[in-house]
Amino acid sequence: MSKPTNLLLDQLSAADREALLATAIRVPLILGDDLIQPGQMIHAVHFPLSGIISTVNEMADGRSVEAFMVGREGVAGIEATVIPMRSASRQTIQVTGEALKVDAGRVRALADDRPGLRRMLALYHAGVQRELEQTAACHALHPAERRLAKWLLRCHDRSDSDVMQLTQEYMAAMLGSQRTTVNEAARMLQANGAVAYARGKVRVISRPALEASACECYRKVTALRSGGQSEAA
Repeated sequence: MSKPTNLLLDQLSAADREALLATAIRVPLILGDDLIQPGQMIHAVHFPLSGIISTVNEMADGRSVEAFMVGREGVAGIEATVIPMRSASRQTIQVTGEALKVDAGRVRALADDRPGLRRMLALYHAGVQRELEQTAACHALHPAERRLAKWLLRCHDRSDSDVMQLTQEYMAAMLGSQRTTVNEAARMLQANGAVAYARGKVRVISRPALEASACECYRKVTALRSGGQSEAA
């Protein structure tokens, strides 16, 4: 198997990476598909090579909000690398790409015998927990425009293009906001020269302008993730 471009896998020693990927299969990530639904057992973990996987929490009234997203920097299904686990959320494909799929039981067995792999997974899991804590505060305290700018930056970090296929309805669902609220926030970002939006596509015009519009949570989460990677190195 060719060398992975997943940044988390690239932190492993060659021996640990080879053992982990010995039975991995390369699978497509198709926009709109679900990897897993709430209540289902997590039988496999996915290391994205490209594309974005979103973990989405859904309420009884049909509303939803994104808890976190995973691109080539991480792994989807991290909770099942410790013990067998059912998913509390929906994992859905936000941006088309590819991933390396590995049986969750095999990951657990390898982590028991390989301290380097176990430590890498633990550090990543801790980083996700920190991000969830920051996101909870962000949703409670920050206005829609700043949260949308942060979310678009996170998408842009994980995309291979300045153009992203994102409808206002989808962005509203991911942010847990009304579509009218997201529409107004998007207009403000366009007025600031940060993005252009048309026909369900967002184009990043000025990355610095988008960063200036984002709340502090984007920089905090980025710093937390960077810190975890340096610890794992």
